[in-house]
Amino acid sequence: MDLVVGFAILLFGAMCGGSFGLPSKFVSKDLPWENLWGPFFLFATLLLPLIAGPMLVSGLFGIYAKTGLVGLLLPFVFGVLWGLGSMTLGLSFAYIGLSLAYAINYGGQIIVGSIGPMAIHQPEKFQTASGIVIMIGVAICLAGVVICARAGMLKAANEANNAPPTEEDAKPKKSALPGLMLAVVSGVLCACWAIAFSFAGTICETAADAPYEIADWRNSLPATFLILFGGFFSSCLYCVMKLQQNKTWKRFLSLNAFVAIVIALVMAVLHDAAVGLFGWGASKLGGLGVSVGYTVFMAFAIIVGNFNGFWTGEWRNAGRKATQWIYAGIIVLVIAVCFLGIGKGLDVETKPQEQPPVAAENADAGLQELPPMIPVDDPIE
Repeated sequence: MDLVVGFAILLFGAMCGGSFGLPSKFVSKDLPWENLWGPFFLFATLLLPLIAGPMLVSGLFGIYAKTGLVGLLLPFVFGVLWGLGSMTLGLSFAYIGLSLAYAINYGGQIIVGSIGPMAIHQPEKFQTASGIVIMIGVAICLAGVVICARAGMLKAANEANNAPPTEEDAKPKKSALPGLMLAVVSGVLCACWAIAFSFAGTICETAADAPYEIADWRNSLPATFLILFGGFFSSCLYCVMKLQQNKTWKRFLSLNAFVAIVIALVMAVLHDAAVGLFGWGASKLGGLGVSVGYTVFMAFAIIVGNFNGFWTGEWRNAGRKATQWIYAGIIVLVIAVCFLGIGKGLDVETKPQEQPPVAAENADAGLQELPPMIPVDDPIE
């Protein structure tokens, strides 16, 4: 029964992660980007964690105090970088749409999020069976990102050629390249979430010790909230700069902005729910949470994100060839996620022989090896 419940939670979390950008499609087109994404980042990285944190984790700030500055610094710093990635993902939505941005962002997250922590902490794993399978998955994922980028270029060219003539034709045509580059950069930076978690062992250990003794799925939440707090400083600072630079503060007084704030709150709830549901669902799967749970979550999130893009008509005028390329890219990305899941599973199988019984028993308590979404985010990530 735990497996059924765990998979149901993971699928629901993946739906949230793959859909958090969808409400942005229903914001007035003339509303500046920062008037939507500024409130989103405020809700997602500060207000919701401040509300949910103490409710889910008793003594949250006491855990931070006991961990100390050294244990908090690196997770926070990489959280700041993750915030930059979430910000650039929001920009890429505006440039190239949900479907393409999700595919490329998740591809970048998977590549860097899989290699980064292993290269930093356990480079010797690259020579093991687990590391080799993970690198195969990374190579396949890279191919998937290239295929999706090709689809984006074809889509942009076809839409430019088939667009009805307007007075805008005299202006230079916009290239898809800036949006594609933003999506790639966002994926690399969003992967800093996984790297931040790789440095969060002290936080999880503190949460597991007396007087807190948090040994269930909530053990990883103090690290999660700290990374979100780091993201607040980078993403919200950028939005404040844009509001100041474009003098768009007064736009918050309009009815469109009020609607956008409500939509931003919905997006933030979906984003943060994806993060929490991933940890909760994976914990229900036991040893399968690292391999199968990760595979199910990421694969379904990629599919959901792209379904939303097709559903909202982003590929209506893209042309048959571009559509075929994006379908191929999605399939390749899902195959890559499966390889990564197998590699992570091989890694888990070797751990009981390498660790003493107590360490092996608690190996998955903090879910520190699970690259969280969102999305992603992530995004996000």
